[in-house]
Parts: sequence; C-alpha cells; structure tokens
Amino acid sequence: MIIVNFKTYLEATGRKAVDLAKKAEKVSHETKVSVGVAPQFADIAAVAEAVAIPVLAQHVDPIKPGGYTGHVLAESVKEAGAVGTLINHSERQLKLSDIDQIINIMHENGLTSVVCANNPRISAAVATLKPDIIAIEPPELIGTGIPVSKAQPEVITGTIDLVRKINSDVIILCGAGISHGEDVAAALKLGTQGVLVASGIVKAKDPYAVLREFADATKQ
Repeated sequence: MIIVNFKTYLEATGRKAVDLAKKAEKVSHETKVSVGVAPQFADIAAVAEAVAIPVLAQHVDPIKPGGYTGHVLAESVKEAGAVGTLINHSERQLKLSDIDQIINIMHENGLTSVVCANNPRISAAVATLKPDIIAIEPPELIGTGIPVSKAQPEVITGTIDLVRKINSDVIILCGAGISHGEDVAAALKLGTQGVLVASGIVKAKDPYAVLREFADATKQ
C-alpha cells in the first residue's frame, strides 16, 4: 500500500492535484499495487470524480453535524468522495481523546482511519483505539529525504512489536523521508505493509516515474 499525501504543495493543488492523482491511478493499474491519494479539501471532489483509486482527506475534526463553522465534517469529505482520512499528522497533531473520537466517527460512517504516530509509544496508544491503519513518522525526518527505515530502523521494528501485542489486525505503514524505491523495499522488509509519502512524489521532477519505482519496489 502506498498513500501519497498532497499536503498544500502547489504542485498538487487544483488541476495539478487531478493530474497527479491520474498518474497515481496509472501506476496502481499497471502494478496492481494499492495507491491512495490525500489531496486538499477543496480538491477532494474533483480528484474523486477523476480517478478510481482511494481518495483520503488530510484531516477531519471530532465533530458531529451542527454549528461548527470552519471545522471539517467527516460526512462532508465522504460526500465529496473521500473513503477515509489521515489523522494526527505531525503537521496537524491532535489530543489522544480527539483521535479516539475521530476514529469512532470514521467507523460510524464506514470510512478508513489512517492515524499518524511519531514513536512506538504513541503508536501503541493509538493501536488500542482500533484504527484501520497506523503510519509511523518521526517528524524530524519528514521532508528530509532521509528514510526512517534506514536512519531509525529500530523505530519501525519497535513500533511493530508493541502494536502487534495490542492489535493484530491494524495495517502498519512507514513514513518520513521516503524518496527511493529502495526505501520502500527496506520498510517492507522491516515488517510494514506499505508507506505514506509526500514530497518524495509530489515535488519530484517526474512523479509518475518515482511512484512507479516505489510500486515496483513492493515486489522485491
């Protein structure tokens, strides 16, 4: 599994978001690897209409429908075509109680929860909340091009050990600094089931080529 977080990069905004999602879809169809994308809120509907791969929101708030001006409603992103959301990314961190509420809201709406965590202990705490996916991402490596699978492999193996004692079903992804196919292969060899990536794809000169390299690396 590969999830591409578009963040708020101009290279993945508006029509460029749709173009990038189509490249992700092409790679997914060619390689039979599950590739999902997480565009900005304003682009979810356009992206979801243009591609047949999973589209995720980048965040939702722990709210029910009502008077919450400026907040992000789970039902809204679902209506726009998202099948789930990222939760607690290091650039949008939340309290554990809020993470719990959002996971429950995701379950109620038949949506997928992808919870980011920055160390094994937080990952273990999150595992008790029964999310669908946990993505381990040390924040100091995000955007550096230095993959956690190489710089801090013990973070990945430690996370897997702790999480599996608590939750045997959750999917575990690796994020932060994933830039090359070999980084993806290394993450999988450590025991994860995929990667969460952003700038390594979004800001690449040839996003299709890099994403294809990532997908091919899952088969090594």
